[in-house]
Amino acid sequence: MIRAAITGIGAYIPKDILTNSDLEKIVDTTDEWIMTRVGIKERHVLKGEAQGTSVMGAEAVKELLKKTNTKPEEVEVIIFATTTPDYIFPSTAAMTAEACGIKNALGFDIQAACSGFIYALEIGSNFIKSGNYKKVVVIGGDKMTSIANYKDRTTCPLFGDAAGAVMLEPTEEEVGVMDSILHVDGVGIPHLHMHGGGSVYPASHETVDKDMHYVYQEGQVVFKHAVSKMADVSVEIMERNNLTKDDVAWLVPHQANIRIIEAVGNRMGLPAEKVMVNIQKYGNTSAGTIPVCLYEWESQLKKGDNIILAAFGAGFTYGSVYLKWAY
Repeated sequence: MIRAAITGIGAYIPKDILTNSDLEKIVDTTDEWIMTRVGIKERHVLKGEAQGTSVMGAEAVKELLKKTNTKPEEVEVIIFATTTPDYIFPSTAAMTAEACGIKNALGFDIQAACSGFIYALEIGSNFIKSGNYKKVVVIGGDKMTSIANYKDRTTCPLFGDAAGAVMLEPTEEEVGVMDSILHVDGVGIPHLHMHGGGSVYPASHETVDKDMHYVYQEGQVVFKHAVSKMADVSVEIMERNNLTKDDVAWLVPHQANIRIIEAVGNRMGLPAEKVMVNIQKYGNTSAGTIPVCLYEWESQLKKGDNIILAAFGAGFTYGSVYLKWAY
């Protein structure tokens, strides 16, 4: 049986940092308020003129190609999960491919909000399992600060910018993407969205004046759904694969809120030391959070480690992926 194994990982985190004390000067908030509610101390911001999400994706992919000794022309598929594409079209995958010299691949973006990376991982895994593709690059990244409203004290502290990329290659070993459970439930549409800029409300003076091009979130509703859905699906994938809490080496949760992360880990019966947490440094980078976690913990991962990825995002999209680390 052919499976898709992650054979390398790269990431890019912008150098500029926006701290909670910086935010105190911009909006009515405090370090204590932010830390107590979401656990974020600082976030990284991609600054500069004409700097879009593809800039971060390209840097992550360049590192990935170097680490895996892969030539750009060897890449056959490039999938970019993002909510903040450079443009409506062309795709951010196309922009990234061009910046990296990737000319022989098929490429496209997917939009599943904060669940984007695990959605893209499942898609990339199936390209590998088809037997038709040998090298698939999956990227998750967002420039969330570009759609954060710095007049809204409840949402602007949440978001940062980053991107991560993994290489998928075929294996016949008992490693790689083992199982996935992915869902979408439109009940969340009114509670987490960006109204302006699409075909319903194209950009206009009115949409700009009404701040419709920023993230809108009803925090309590989203929190409630995120805790239950992420926890339920993570436990479900453990039970489906006969995994106990002792079998799981790592939980890699989407980094949206420290209280959500803790609740999911507790529901799975995992001690804190088995749960990857870097939200305090980067905030919520949407599709970037899970690959950036894997990147930061790469040196601690061992071949055969059972890893559960879990995410929840606008849509509501949510799900879990069970993978065995391949190197």
